[in-house]
Amino acid sequence: MKQYLDLLKNIMKNGTDKDDRTGIGTRSIFGTQTRYDLTQGFPLLTTKKVFIKAVIYELLWFLRGDTNIKFLVDNDVKIWNEWAYQIYLEKKGLDKKLERYSEPWKEEMDKFVQKMKENEKFAKKWGELGPIYGKQWVNWETKEGKTINQVQEVINLIKNDSTSRRIIISGWNVGEIQDLIKNHHHAPPPCHTLYQFMVIDGKLSCQLYQRSADTFLGVPFNIASYSLFTMMMAQVTGLKPGEFIHTIGDTHIYNNHFNQVKEQLSRKPKDLPMMKINPKVKDIFKFKYEDFILEGYDPYPPIKAPIAV
Repeated sequence: MKQYLDLLKNIMKNGTDKDDRTGIGTRSIFGTQTRYDLTQGFPLLTTKKVFIKAVIYELLWFLRGDTNIKFLVDNDVKIWNEWAYQIYLEKKGLDKKLERYSEPWKEEMDKFVQKMKENEKFAKKWGELGPIYGKQWVNWETKEGKTINQVQEVINLIKNDSTSRRIIISGWNVGEIQDLIKNHHHAPPPCHTLYQFMVIDGKLSCQLYQRSADTFLGVPFNIASYSLFTMMMAQVTGLKPGEFIHTIGDTHIYNNHFNQVKEQLSRKPKDLPMMKINPKVKDIFKFKYEDFILEGYDPYPPIKAPIAV
């Protein structure tokens, strides 16, 4: 994971300080790329602990075509909670009354999450994030009113036309994303905009174009998630995993993450773990959490930092 640490160093040294949508401010570089050879181990950051349970459950959530956080909440995965909670606060007129991360804010959030677990009607209304990843991956809507399962289409291409240069999943549905941009009472439009798969010498590789990346909090998670997705897609198409290539537009570190970045850069990386996937699963939509076993992961402790919503 030296590439990732070098990316952090590059942003801190050569990035441009600028304002951003959240009001926190960032240090940013435009246009970066890192490559991870999946034959050399599973690229899960060791200089701080990454919550692999959340990586797996989020990926399964996307593949369900789901856009409501209840599935994640029910499995004690909290990574999307703040987005739904922020929408709830804004629509209830509580966002100005409860200071973010204050004790009253946290108490109200605990109540919100608990109600998501217990009340189906509440969860259906307040857990919905809009037309984000799962919908675009599995239920992309056409102008004729039909839907396209892009994941299945990609699998069909890999199996039947492996030399194709059109093996692509798009997360950037312009017709629906305009509503997300105009209406702030939704999660932001997808950061992970385009995924291209390529078959070379019996190995499947994936390149992600990500329009915007929170490099300290989000990128380690993204690397793990799309590396795992590539491994799963390779298994169900009868191929070996190749590389995950991560291409990012606005590659930034938030101003309130600088101290955490310095702490992380002071740590020496350890050996990469191995991810074992149940070889019996041959349908990308049939994977369960229990089908994944991470071996040899010995990270440093987590480094906490606030998420920018």
